[in-house]
Amino acid sequence: MTQTGKPVVTITYCIGCNWLLRAGWMAQELLQTFQDQLGGVTLVPGDLGGIFEIHVDKELVWERKRDGGFPDVKELKTRVRDRINPEQDLGHLGRGKTGE
Repeated sequence: MTQTGKPVVTITYCIGCNWLLRAGWMAQELLQTFQDQLGGVTLVPGDLGGIFEIHVDKELVWERKRDGGFPDVKELKTRVRDRINPEQDLGHLGRGKTGE
């Protein structure tokens, strides 16, 4: 956590795969949704082939190879929300779960 006590998201992306724009877009989405709850989002250029990992503080919440590709925005926000504020309503993203 940062000095302010708010969690920090770190997105590590493969520079060889040109995933900076994808990482930046995900950072923007997280900052927009959790703007007063995050201490920041850090983009880290990775040199490992195909790396794309998202951590909340030190906890791995998404890994491209393990989780089968990239998260859609709903899945990403849900996983981050579950770590930082499980009670938060994600509005229209949290709706539409029929049959569960």
